[in-house]
Amino acid sequence: MSFTLNQAAIDELLHIARVAGDATMEIYHSDFEIYSKKDESPVTEADRKAEAIITPVLQQLAPDVPVVAEEAFSAGSSPDIEGKMFWLVDPVDGTKQFINKQDEFTVNIALIDQNRRPIFGVVHAPALNRMFWGALEYGAFVRNSDGEVKPISVRSAPKEGIVAVVSRSHKTPEVDEFLKDYTVAKEVSSGSSIKFCQVAEGTADLYPRFGPTMEWDTGAGHAVVLGAGGSVVTPDGDEFLYGKPGFKNGFFIAKGKE
Repeated sequence: MSFTLNQAAIDELLHIARVAGDATMEIYHSDFEIYSKKDESPVTEADRKAEAIITPVLQQLAPDVPVVAEEAFSAGSSPDIEGKMFWLVDPVDGTKQFINKQDEFTVNIALIDQNRRPIFGVVHAPALNRMFWGALEYGAFVRNSDGEVKPISVRSAPKEGIVAVVSRSHKTPEVDEFLKDYTVAKEVSSGSSIKFCQVAEGTADLYPRFGPTMEWDTGAGHAVVLGAGGSVVTPDGDEFLYGKPGFKNGFFIAKGKE
């Protein structure tokens, strides 16, 4: 099984992320209903509609590459990924932000290689009209709301102290304990995978996460951070990998230059 991630494929991925994002915005500006999944987490029609747009395009683009998508997985679909490349799709990351009409929610598509590493990711924030994409061997880029596309990179931590970005909805005491080892000039609360992108574009230096996440929450943002010259590691400093049982993540730290 082989799939070549060429520029044409990347352009298609950016396009479908935008199309899915447009679909979420139609619902975002409506009086939408909120449902509960089996784990009692919230879901809206935007999640389902965006996933229904993205998945067929990925299957057409790379017929032999399994798609692990949040809503399909929640409904019981778990494809065999053993020894394979696979896609990770989070159609709306930051559903709580979506429900609360906070603009930080994102559409996420990531490609994971046979070695369980993210090799490409796109993070689209439709309400902010900003899109981030990248990979380790490709670099990282942002398309801003004015349509300008520019490369992004992580920064070296300022001498006066770092900017730490933390989860708006899921901050834990372990995060506070971890940050005691740093001189923190500013702590920013943010939602969704946009936190990875803040590290990638050099507006934040550190994103520690000591709470539960799923692989589709992190794969795309992880790839963008790698493309921007940063890293995502476990608290022990080991490489953060994918294809774990149940696609459940452990704790991690996303960071810019050491």
